[in-house]
Amino acid sequence: MKIGLYFGTFNPIHIGHLIIANHMAEHSDLDQIWMVVTPHNPHKKKDTLLDDHHRLQMVHLATEDFPKIKPSDIEFKLSQPNYTINTLVYLQEKFPSYEFALIMGEDNLKSFHKWKNYEAILQSHNIYVYPRVSSEAENQELKNHPKIHFIDAPIVEISSTFIRESVKNKTNIMPLLSPKVWEYIDHNNFYKK
Repeated sequence: MKIGLYFGTFNPIHIGHLIIANHMAEHSDLDQIWMVVTPHNPHKKKDTLLDDHHRLQMVHLATEDFPKIKPSDIEFKLSQPNYTINTLVYLQEKFPSYEFALIMGEDNLKSFHKWKNYEAILQSHNIYVYPRVSSEAENQELKNHPKIHFIDAPIVEISSTFIRESVKNKTNIMPLLSPKVWEYIDHNNFYKK
C-alpha cells in the first residue's frame, strides 16, 4: 500500500487541505493520504496553536466522509522537535509493508534542501508536489529529481492564519471549513481572542 503523508499543524484544517488531500488520493497512485498532525512546527509560534488533541479532533471531523484520507497522531508519540526523517524511519519500522511518500507544496520544495537529512529522505521516499503561487526561483536540481513528482492539483490559496484572523474579527468564513469543523471551533470559542 502506498501512503501519502501530508504533514501540517492543521490549526485549523480547512477546505484547502481537503482539496489537496482528496486530489492526491483520487489523481495519483497513492492508496491513502494520512493527515499527520504536527505537535509543534519550529517555524510557527506556539501561542497561536491549539492543543494537539483539538487539532487532531478537527482533522477527524473534517475527514470522516473521505475513506481514503486518515488522521494521524503519529508525531505525538515521537520526541520533539519533529523532524520528518525521524517520523519516516519510525513509520517504516512500524509498517514495513507500506511505502511512504511525502506530500508538500511547491513552496516547501524550494527549502527542502535545508531539511534534516533531506538526501536520505529522497533516497528512500517519493515526494508528491502540489503547485503554489510563488515568485521565488525554483531549485532546478530538485525539480528534475526522479523521486519528485509534480501533481497537477488545484492551486488553493487559503491559509489557517487567515481563518484564525477572520474568526477573531467575527468575519463569516464558514465556506472555508467543513461544517463539523466550524461547529467545533464555534462551540469551543477557538481563535476568538
